[in-house]
Order: sequence, then C-alpha cells, then structure tokens
Amino acid sequence: MTQNSPQPVHAQVLIVDDELDHAEVMAEALRKPGHICTIVGSLREAEEELRHGVFDVIVTDLVMETETAGLRVLALAKETQPEAETIMVTAHGDVPTAKAAIQGGAYDFIEKPLDLDVFRNLVHRAAQTVVLRHQNSSLRGQVESAFGFEGIIGTSQAIRNVVQSIRQVAPSNLPVLILGESGTGKELIAAAIHRHSKRADRRYVTFNAAGQAESLLEDQLFGHVRGAFTGADRDREGVFEYADRGTLFLDELGDMPLGMQAKLLRVLESGEIVRLGANQPRRTDVRFISATNRDLRSMIAAGTFREDLYFRVRGAEIAVPPLRARREDVPVLVNHALGRFSAELGRPRPEITPPAMMRLVAYDWPGNVRELLNVVQRMVVMGSGETLDLRDVPEEIKAGDAEDLPEIPSLAGVGLERLEKEAIRQTLGMTGGNREQTARMLGIGERTLYRKLKEYGLR
Repeated sequence: MTQNSPQPVHAQVLIVDDELDHAEVMAEALRKPGHICTIVGSLREAEEELRHGVFDVIVTDLVMETETAGLRVLALAKETQPEAETIMVTAHGDVPTAKAAIQGGAYDFIEKPLDLDVFRNLVHRAAQTVVLRHQNSSLRGQVESAFGFEGIIGTSQAIRNVVQSIRQVAPSNLPVLILGESGTGKELIAAAIHRHSKRADRRYVTFNAAGQAESLLEDQLFGHVRGAFTGADRDREGVFEYADRGTLFLDELGDMPLGMQAKLLRVLESGEIVRLGANQPRRTDVRFISATNRDLRSMIAAGTFREDLYFRVRGAEIAVPPLRARREDVPVLVNHALGRFSAELGRPRPEITPPAMMRLVAYDWPGNVRELLNVVQRMVVMGSGETLDLRDVPEEIKAGDAEDLPEIPSLAGVGLERLEKEAIRQTLGMTGGNREQTARMLGIGERTLYRKLKEYGLR
C-alpha cells in the first residue's frame, strides 16, 4: 500500500442493490480487507436495516425500483445514520443526478462497470472518514475532560487540585475565598462554582470593589430608598438584593475600605441589608464568593483588613497558582488560544514551531493567563504565514539569546515528559497523523518518534 493510500478499517457496510449478483460482487470485494457487509435488494429492506442497524458506510445503487430510489436511501441514511457516509453507484447517464446527490450529502459516487480496486479504496476512504470523525469527537471530549473544566485550562497537578476544590465546595453554601495574582482566572473559578451549585438556575452577580469611594460602594452593595441623598429620585436595590437566592461574586475584596468591611461583615453574619436612607432591614439569601490578589494576612497584621471578616469569607479557600508555577500548562493554553483566535478570524489554525513554544514556556508571564491570551491573539492576528515562529513572538518575550533563557524547574521529570508528549500529540494532529512529517517538524528521527509513540501510548 502506498504511503498516501487510505488505511484499511473494518467497517459495517450496507449494500443496497436490486441486482443481487452485482451486490455480491461488491460485498466480496469489501470482505477481503475485513469489512462486514449486509446486502438488501429493495428500498423497503434498506429502510428496515437503516432504522434498526448501525452502519459506517452505505453503498446504494441510484436506480432500482424507481429512478430516484437511491436518493431515498440517501435521505433515510442521513435521517437514521447521521454519522455514516453514503456512496452512490450509478450508470454513466445518471452522473448529473449522482453529482446532485453529493450536494445533498452523499460522500461520493462511482460509475458502472465498477473497477473493484477503485471501489474498494473509495469505501476505505469513506470508512476512514467516519472513524476519524468518531475519534475526533471522542478526543474533543477527552481533551475537555483532561485539559479544561468550565474554561479553566491545564493539565498540571496544581490546576487539577483547583478543579477538585471547585467540585467539592460547589454543592455547599460555604462562602469561598479565591486567592491569586491578577490574570490567573479567579473569575472563571467563581463562575464554575456557581454553575455546579444548587443555585445554578438562579442569578450569578459579579461586583468589583476596587477603586470605589465608600459611600458609592455602600449604595451599590446595599441600595437606597428614594430621598436618601440628592438625586435619589427612586428606590434602588443593591447587588445583594439583586442576587437574592443566587450567587454574589465580589472581586478585589482586599481593596475594600475598613468602614465598608465592617458593614459587609454585619450583612454576612445577619443575612440582612439596610438600604441607604432606610430603617427596616431586608432579608437576603446569597452564596457569597470573594476574590483578591492581595495578601490578606499581611493586611491583617498591618491593620488594613479585618481579621473577623477574613474568617467569615474564608469558609473555603482556593489558591490559584501563577502561570510561572505551572509552566507545563503553557503549551495547552497556547494551543487552545491558537484554535480560538484563528476561528474568530476565520483563518486556518497556524502551527507553532518548537523554538517559539519553548520561548513562551520559558517566559515568566507576570500577567498570567490573561497576558498569554493577549500575546497569542496578537501573534495570530499579526502572523503572516501558516507557521508561527520566533519572529512572531513579541519582542518583550523573546528578548535575550536562547542560552539566557531561565531554567524551568517545573518541567523537570514528569513535567518535561508531559511537554514532550503534548508536543508530539499536537504535531501529529497538525500533520493528520503523518509520522514522517511529524518527525521532520519535531527534528527527530522516525524511529525515535515511533519509540516515543509507544512510550506515551499515542496513536
């Protein structure tokens, strides 16, 4: 078999032809390489098989009891076996109809008299298309399971711990404090907790406490009544009331003034808010999640954050590691971003060379995931070809010679193996499974690649 010929797969094939001798010839040609064939001789029998069986490829004569019987088989196949491919067998005079059938969803057509080698290869390719479709669908599910959870992308143990914590705390009503540097994705974690909680069908309200005067902050959190201050011409509910029976995510908790910290503590302890200008308290029931990039313990020691509020909001604590502490996640994030941003632009997904990827892995990412996404988006937008190389990496990241790159301790041992496995897997995907091209792109020999495939369980 030549390198470019389709790899044989053992497919379930339905052959529909009212000339049973002809059907047997086709079936025999397909059974030799291992396909499993079912033969029927009428539209009624075909419908019965399609509705109750499972097939990868349907081969149907175009003209049987009627001139359009094959088109009816095609329509039934699309209805009952949407993952299967249909091949039309036609006489020379029916080629225009067969071409129209392709526009209607047929995989291809072949003219009588059949060249059995051509016919066999055509069925091989159709079957391979179906198998690859199943594999890609399964792979998407595996990738989502292995590399992503509610938009939180990564394979590192640190990210797995974060996801595990989300799953543990989400069903409860515990307040959750999320700690991490800016750009690490704290808001994604808060949203994931809500979506996996018993309040998922209720409101999820976000509020940022940074850079706001205390009076404005109190109004936005607790609301006001008409006449509470100049310009208050109507009652207004705050975010606590708006999020009633749902989840409230308060970001930048550490930026809240001390006076407001005391009022927030009172609300969290009593479950009641008092609107500005009002006397009567109002009951609220919210799941409270907060986040900060500040060191609250140091702030407590400095007298700028209340210790009692800290213990109230810290029912459960989730610490999000910076990207530089989980460098093995960088290739996964980069490839996720490449797919996302190239799709947004309507462009083919570009390849990224190993030197460019390693430079991205070596960078410290002070802006964390947010910075990485911005950089990859810029690379995709500004890239001039189908491959992203060092020339496409922004200057602030590729500054310095390769030998001056910082060491990457988190890639030692298992981390490095993960990076190598991911690089091989992604390159195989780029080349459509072509081992020769994959080895060439990775700069290794085919024997080395074959050994690595076996070692990492890749196919």
